Amino acid sequence: MICHHYKEAAEQNDLYDSLVEIVEDSEETLESESEESEATDDTTPFSEYEELYRKNPDMVGWIKIEDTKINYPVMQSIDEPNFYLKHGFDRNYTDYGCPYVQENCDVLAPSDNVVIYAHHMNDGSMFAALDDYKSKSFWEGHKTITFDTLTQHNEYEVVAVFKTVVYTSSPESFKYYHFTDAENEAEFNDYVAKCKELSLYDTGVSAEYGDKLITLSTCEYSQTTLISFIVSKSVVNIECRKRFLMSGLMEIKEVQNNGIQYD
Repeated sequence: MICHHYKEAAEQNDLYDSLVEIVEDSEETLESESEESEATDDTTPFSEYEELYRKNPDMVGWIKIEDTKINYPVMQSIDEPNFYLKHGFDRNYTDYGCPYVQENCDVLAPSDNVVIYAHHMNDGSMFAALDDYKSKSFWEGHKTITFDTLTQHNEYEVVAVFKTVVYTSSPESFKYYHFTDAENEAEFNDYVAKCKELSLYDTGVSAEYGDKLITLSTCEYSQTTLISFIVSKSVVNIECRKRFLMSGLMEIKEVQNNGIQYD
């Protein structure tokens, strides 16, 4: 069992290292071509991720946080919402999974709140590094995160880092995953206010109606309780300066092999 665990960890590490190498090689090639060509405005993020997209068209973006292991493709499987909870980029079964977007979120539109899930692995891979944001000093050195879609390069500012429970019967429950598109300004403002209220520290950053939100969610195991850590973000789109949001820690009611069950 232990041997299998280490073998799987090594295989997943090699898989994602190879994907990073493909992206970095593509970026270097594009930079070289741009220097030699006058037509420099035709390059899109898709040019960088085209090879990966051809390998798996479920890919909808790429997320990266400097000085952490978070440097991964982001997937979405609308017909099988939690497919990448237990499958890697290569679509093979693995406990490591692959970062993926909630099925009712539109990455391209985008939705008011795009929710991205990934495991909290003991070897520090996937979204385990989100734990680092519990420390304000870490946040001070890592106030932005990049999340590229296949059509845009985006940079995200941290709005709030917090913890919350999602038990149905808990008065402290905050079901952030229900919020994907605001019906009106009041609903949007209430959501942002709740995130700021729960924040572990004040980032000095907020979001306003019309801004776009993105949530990173992971799970931290503590004895028999499952905790999810979500970092609240405001995004600054490199091209048009949109805002995005994300969230903190939560207790999950139940987890099954085929996905996380929410009420």
